[in-house]
Amino acid sequence: MLFNLLSPLGDEFQLFNLFRYLTFRTGGAIMTALVISFIFGPRIIAWLKSKQGEGQPIREDGPASHLLTKRGTPTMGGALILLAITVSTLLWADLTNGYVWCVLMVTAGFGLIGFADDYRKLTRRSHKGVSGRARLAAEFAIVAVAFFWIYHLTGAPLATSLAVPVFKDLLVDFGWFYLPFACFVVVGTSNAVNLTDGLDGLAIVPVMIAAGCFAFIAYLVGNVIFSGYLQIQYVPGTGELSVLCGALVGAALGFLWFNAPPAMVFMGDTGSLSMGAALGTIAVITKHEIVLAIIGGLFVLEAVSVIVQVASFRMTGKRVFRMAPLHHHFEQKGWAEPTIVIRFWIIASILALAGLATLKLR
Repeated sequence: MLFNLLSPLGDEFQLFNLFRYLTFRTGGAIMTALVISFIFGPRIIAWLKSKQGEGQPIREDGPASHLLTKRGTPTMGGALILLAITVSTLLWADLTNGYVWCVLMVTAGFGLIGFADDYRKLTRRSHKGVSGRARLAAEFAIVAVAFFWIYHLTGAPLATSLAVPVFKDLLVDFGWFYLPFACFVVVGTSNAVNLTDGLDGLAIVPVMIAAGCFAFIAYLVGNVIFSGYLQIQYVPGTGELSVLCGALVGAALGFLWFNAPPAMVFMGDTGSLSMGAALGTIAVITKHEIVLAIIGGLFVLEAVSVIVQVASFRMTGKRVFRMAPLHHHFEQKGWAEPTIVIRFWIIASILALAGLATLKLR
């Protein structure tokens, strides 16, 4: 909004030229989301506590320590994240940019699905929320709408093509088969982040790291000079997504203030599903879907651990891990929760650097 209102005045008032710069507005989005989190965080947490009573239901089959240390902690803290992202993006982004509205739509849609899931868990006092089939159906429907929106904005064949890292100009055109692929990327990322969200602060920092990386990637992909120099696909208009990524970084940093061990609030599915969906959608738009799998490799590991565990148990009756997702395996091995969380943060940072390195390896 500030861009649309103030940047036209830049010719008359030099100060307003600042609003024409993506870097300035991205920084503004980070700080705005952070301030919103600090101001509204305590109030939202207090309200959630008053409404939820016993807090988030704790799985009886999970780590025994969670029944003592996490009982009574409210969930749905993702509402604070969504508030900070939405307000700061609307304030600092170019509101004529279709990509921004598309990602906001997906983020809000997945947030509503997560909210319904959290609400059902709370009202039933059970860790089982909305049925898996209903949730996946809603998620795929949202991504399908987003894909046609992206297709209209980007155009063929780029909208239906997969860019392969390391290779300079290799684009694999999937045609309409790209639709199920895009659904897999966005829905898969969303649910992978959801699976990672099992310990205090575990998911929010890797999300923040990934969002920071994609703020940089979106800026490069949307700039004809930088994309040409790096020999990556140029997608006009995607630079504006760096502002939204900045808002996500600020919102995540602000939420971490309250989610750091011992957590005052859990993000719940409201936060994890929406943030994962935002990252997946941005990766699809910027044509960096494979790079997302590297930068978000921690989420991939967590999701794969669940798939392997379930498949092994159904086929052989034996478990590969002591408990899945992977972070619970290390809990069962006796690792302290802060140790697991910080080591996983380190892994996420290393993978992020590896993902960014692909930008120059052409």
